[in-house]
Amino acid sequence: MDRKRFLQALALLPLSTAAMKLQELNKITSTLSSTEQMPVLFLGHGSPMNAIEENEFVAGFRNVGTTIPKPNAILCISAHWETRGTFVTAMDKPQTIHDFGGFPKALFDVQYPAAGSPELALEAKTDIKKTVVGLDYQWGLDHGAWSVIKHLYPRADVPVIQLSLDHEQGAQYHYDLARQLSALRSRGVLIIGSGNMVHNLAMVAWDKLNTDGYAYDWAIEAGEKMKKFILSGDHQQLIDYKTQGKSFDLAIPTPEHYLPLLYALALKGDNEKVSLFNDKALGGSLTMTSLKIEKA
Repeated sequence: MDRKRFLQALALLPLSTAAMKLQELNKITSTLSSTEQMPVLFLGHGSPMNAIEENEFVAGFRNVGTTIPKPNAILCISAHWETRGTFVTAMDKPQTIHDFGGFPKALFDVQYPAAGSPELALEAKTDIKKTVVGLDYQWGLDHGAWSVIKHLYPRADVPVIQLSLDHEQGAQYHYDLARQLSALRSRGVLIIGSGNMVHNLAMVAWDKLNTDGYAYDWAIEAGEKMKKFILSGDHQQLIDYKTQGKSFDLAIPTPEHYLPLLYALALKGDNEKVSLFNDKALGGSLTMTSLKIEKA
């Protein structure tokens, strides 16, 4: 929210409340200073084990962290926080959530102690006009966020907040909502969508996980069509994913891992390019394809 709009709002508030809001404005101004427009990332996060394993995908996350400016803060849209309505985490110290089971103790021992950013949460809440955004003080950072962000910023020295996915809304709604976050990019905020473009856990070939690039025909077809639409800028075809045929039906049996891709694509400007990395299939029915959006 810019200073003019904030001050206009102040005039409508009682004196004590206005003073508190002015303090919030000063915090936002000092914390989220104007910057060159930050890139946008979509990260195919895959297994939670990527948090502690060393593999080509982890190397890809780490590498992309070296190619972008260090942000003032991160806003992450993760496949693993679905809510009724839209919320942003607004606590100072978000907990590291181990929202999975059946993995080794070493994974549950991982903590990612990045600070939160109540200031950024308030900024996001204010910028989003499409819906009322609630401030959440209970969630924290789920593995869709911390398991990949820890490779970008291993020192946990960048504040992180999460924006939830309203599970009652369709793809067009999420795409349109995401566009309202664009101003944050010029405030030093790195926006990250975290999911998987092709994600069908029920059909994973567990015996093929170590077979390099193994994919079912339908997963290859869906992944190639998605990449074609992404690189050509044909976002409407991706928004209308339910009309794309059987391969998309199998690739996206539920939308939560796919929708973070739409959040990233919605933020692409006309003068920006998309580059792909970690572009490989895994276990037959997953793809780790990730992308970076930045100035051409």
